[in-house]
Amino acid sequence: MADATDDAGRVTIRLKPKANARAIRHGAPWVFDNELVTDRRTKKIEAGAIARLEDAARDPLGMVAVNPDSRIIARMLDRDPDAVIDRTWLAARLSAALAHRETLFDAPFYRLIHAEADGLPGVIIDRFGDTAVIQPNAAWAEVLLDDLAAALAQVTGVTTILKNASGRARGLEGLDDQNAVLHGQTPDAPVAVPMNGATYMADLTGGQKTGLFFDQRPNHAFAAGLSKGARVLDVFSHVGGFSLAALAAGATHAVAVDGSAPALALAEEGARQMGAEDRFTTAQGDAFEVLTALAEENQTFDVVICDPPAFAPSKKALEPGLRAYERLARLAAPLVAPGGYLALCSCSHAATIDKFRAASIRGIGRAGRASQLIHTGFAGADHPMHPQLAESGYLKALFFRLLP
Repeated sequence: MADATDDAGRVTIRLKPKANARAIRHGAPWVFDNELVTDRRTKKIEAGAIARLEDAARDPLGMVAVNPDSRIIARMLDRDPDAVIDRTWLAARLSAALAHRETLFDAPFYRLIHAEADGLPGVIIDRFGDTAVIQPNAAWAEVLLDDLAAALAQVTGVTTILKNASGRARGLEGLDDQNAVLHGQTPDAPVAVPMNGATYMADLTGGQKTGLFFDQRPNHAFAAGLSKGARVLDVFSHVGGFSLAALAAGATHAVAVDGSAPALALAEEGARQMGAEDRFTTAQGDAFEVLTALAEENQTFDVVICDPPAFAPSKKALEPGLRAYERLARLAAPLVAPGGYLALCSCSHAATIDKFRAASIRGIGRAGRASQLIHTGFAGADHPMHPQLAESGYLKALFFRLLP
């Protein structure tokens, strides 16, 4: 029987004999549906239920969250097979994550929970001062959402907690796309976020993802260090990520390019709050078309940054995605003044650093430019990588100097 219950009434599920139990013991966080003994009883387990996982010899491996409707049928929660997954348990995980962020940052603006790497699989929590935004992208977190919100308020003291249901993974878990206010009241205006000396305006209810991308913080800082006295072009700028950091560091002028008028309006408001609006302009449109038009006008910049959405969000999309990264590099490189800098970013976990770097170098070469790779950046330390989960190390940023 695949889902017997133990003396405490907990459901027990079991790996198949050929499944790699050693990988689970050594830290692998997921069990796929072809690795688990499944029968009619197993398939009747409710999505989000907590179960005890055993290997084929019935030795316990820990407590897992189960979703029979997902390719990832079980996610490891606790390697203690007697752990009780409740509000107290959630508070302990949140407290551990908070201690790390408070070590890193002076102000409460950061990613508080980065899913599996922080021991809450499928859960993203970004903090914006007194407000937190939760993306519960796994069924178990949806089931325990009230307890999660209560524990979050208890541990952090935030007064507003929002649920963001826009994550693509929610569809894979069979979850809805309905946002909600879990605690407090909906913010009636964008939240000002201080970062790298700049001010960013985060729309926590209508913006992309949770409202702001904290993951690029160290890469914003590195680019800003290249930007004093420079003319900067920030392509796929969202709310001004790289361009506002550059202005804070003393760029003479920055241009932000994005397809979203609301995002650019938030970037303009951030520049205004920084007192840098006279050094800042925006251009709304398709990034590839804008880059082509700028080249036709013989425009050049000292620093050019391209931070596109994921061109290769899955293995199926890898090859066309790599071609898109190559094309982007080819179009951006001619806009870099001799001796200037080009930063190319990828948030596609399917595109490894080697493949992304090769595509970027091909594009620069096809543009007829010689380059030096001077720096490789990744997500900030508030986005820890799970050592056995390559997907959690999705962000790459390559900084090139284009030779005269």
